[in-house]
Amino acid sequence: MVTPMKQRSQKGFSLIELIVVVTIIGILAAVAIVNVKFAQRKAAEAALKDNLFQLRKCIDNYYADKQHYPASLQDLVPNYVRKIPPDPITKQADWELVMDNPLENSEAGGTEAVPAETDPNASLEPGVIDVKSKAPGETLDHVPYADL
Repeated sequence: MVTPMKQRSQKGFSLIELIVVVTIIGILAAVAIVNVKFAQRKAAEAALKDNLFQLRKCIDNYYADKQHYPASLQDLVPNYVRKIPPDPITKQADWELVMDNPLENSEAGGTEAVPAETDPNASLEPGVIDVKSKAPGETLDHVPYADL
């Protein structure tokens, strides 16, 4: 017996199926690009925050040891930090220094008792009490780099 029609087996994909798959891949690629676009900047901002935290900790440790602030960041090398880290945003080790002037504090009536171990002349010199980034602009969270 001969069958009148032989059924054809379907091979390949239809045009509609291909369009749907390409559209889905396009949407996934767009989402991935948006996330990857800011990944390097997020990493630089995280490194900046960590560098600032470490430098501030070194300044505090220096003060705890010597009862006065360092005259410059180079005073922290090599006992408190191996080298001054660069600002990951500007790529330079050029930080904005916030200086303390002990003469202004004593003139304002704030007299501190200076420990006997402390060099009295050193406590009258200005020192670095904080560091800030000189990078222009702001973070992805809309916080100026100078305010970190």
